Parts: sequence; C-alpha cells; structure tokens
Amino acid sequence: MDITPWMTNHTGRSEFFLVGLFSQSQHPALLCVVIFVVFLMALSGNALLVFLIYSDTHLHTPMYFFISQLSLMDMMYISVTVPKMLLDQVMGVKTISAPGCGMQMFLYLTLVGSEFFLLAAMAYDRYVAICHPLRYPVLMNHRVCLLLASCCWLLGSVDGFMLTPVTMTFPFCRSREIHHFFCEVPAVMKLSCSDTALYETLMYLCCVLMLLVPVTVISGSYSLILLTVHRMSSAEGRKKALATCSSHMMVVALFYGAAVYTYMLPSSYHTMEKDMVVSVFYTILTPVLNPLIYSFRNKDVLGAMKKTLNVGPVFQKTEK
Repeated sequence: MDITPWMTNHTGRSEFFLVGLFSQSQHPALLCVVIFVVFLMALSGNALLVFLIYSDTHLHTPMYFFISQLSLMDMMYISVTVPKMLLDQVMGVKTISAPGCGMQMFLYLTLVGSEFFLLAAMAYDRYVAICHPLRYPVLMNHRVCLLLASCCWLLGSVDGFMLTPVTMTFPFCRSREIHHFFCEVPAVMKLSCSDTALYETLMYLCCVLMLLVPVTVISGSYSLILLTVHRMSSAEGRKKALATCSSHMMVVALFYGAAVYTYMLPSSYHTMEKDMVVSVFYTILTPVLNPLIYSFRNKDVLGAMKKTLNVGPVFQKTEK
C-alpha cells in the first residue's frame, strides 16, 4: 500500500507544528526531566515484566502471556510519542513532517485499538479460568492464545488503516499548529478548512464499534465471573478469584475511561488543556502503572523476580 498520497497535504506544505506540552508549563526543563524519568520507568518496568514472564516457566500460562502482550504494546505505545516530544524540546524544534505525522497517527491508533481488544481477551481468559476451570487447559491452549493475540493486533491495525488515510487526506488551510504533543486525530482535524462533520460522525461510530465489542466481552465475562464467585462456598476461593480479576479491572477502568473522553464525548466537553491532560494520562502514565499493577500486587511475579534477581530477603517482607 502506497502511503505517500494520503500523507501529503493539498496545500503543498508538508510540515506541522506541534505546540506541545512544554509550552503550557512554567518550568519546561523540569517537566522534560520528569517525563524522561517516567519514560525510562515505563520501558524498564514493562521490559522486566516481559523478561520475567518468558524466562520463568511458572509464568507460562495464558494469563501471563496476555500480560506480556500488554507490556509489549505499552512499550511501543509510549515510544510512539514521548521520544519525539523530548527530542524536540531538547533540540528546540517543533515541526513534524506530514509523513511523520501520518505514521505516528497510524501507529498510535493501531496500538490503542489492539489494546482495546487485548483487554477483552484477558477478561475472557479470566472467565474461562474461573467459570470453567476443568476445561481451561483445552479452551485456552497455546494455539488459542496465539490466535486471540494475533486477532487483537489485526483488529487494531484496521482502526489505523481506516482513520489515518482519511484524516491525512483533508486539506489543511488554517494554521499548521497542532495544539497537542503528538498527531492525535481530533487535534489534527481541527486544522482542516473543509467540513469534517460527516467524517467526525463516522469516526465517532467507528470508535463506538471499536469499544462496543470489547466492552460487551468484558462486561459479559465479569458478570458471569461475579455470579460464579457468588455461588462459591469457600471464602478463600472467592477471595482468590476476585484478587485475580481486580488488577485487570483497574487497567480496564484507566484505559477505557480516557478513551471514552477523547473519542466519544461531544466537542463541547473538550478544551485544549483537558485534552492534553487526558492524553498525558493514558499515553504516558498508563504504561508506567500497568507493570506496577500486574507485578507488585502479584505473588507469582514477585516470586519470579526473587528467583531471577536472587534478592529474596528484599521481597519476603513485601509478600507478608
């Protein structure tokens, strides 16, 4: 597929100007350092989680396979936006080429869409594990897990291929300043000099569908899980089942809440400042929180970390 035509603007100008996050700050240098530290924490935390999952045989289960996929997405996710933003701040450059903007938009949409569906696959995995424990090894074998993960990546790329070409094909006759720190679809669409009402409606419907399917799977899975847990006679069993699901529900609430605000609320609810804050939350902070949620609250991961790093005494107090 030739991506050049839809990345080239009708006006002939091939650059956008990212106003960025630092122009809104009174201490841009300090903010730059903080974001750089957060970026390193996100990369190292997720990379460590992936390493532990693939190196420890006790973590070779469907649940941890999906967690490793989530960490991989988060590493790519934060790398799409933050390095460019930090480099621009250090170099004093704010421009991004039209092809670069289109590619950033495509990768971002693909990863967001993939994560939507991956969270649904993780909810289904918990449903099978808790509601059908005897059939779990058959229903969630390695081949099924690979198929589900592949479908998540494929469906996410469909979102990118649908929205990116159309967005970048619109003529941009107004200011080329994108009031954002990366090329997010709503921010780029504000620069268009043509009527985008129909496209925005179609984009809204597309996002509803992209969210509706995963939300249906997640809500259905957890409704059945709660019914099963309610019927359990063992208090210990109920506690273990709910603890297994609580980490996933925290991630779902964080990620879906921000996505609903960005893509499904009417424009009257949006301001440049609010959009920037919400985007910082789910593009920069969420990739840092995910490994913390799935590791330090999980005895299996802590056990793998003790074994790998040989620092048992440090974590024994944590588990208690």
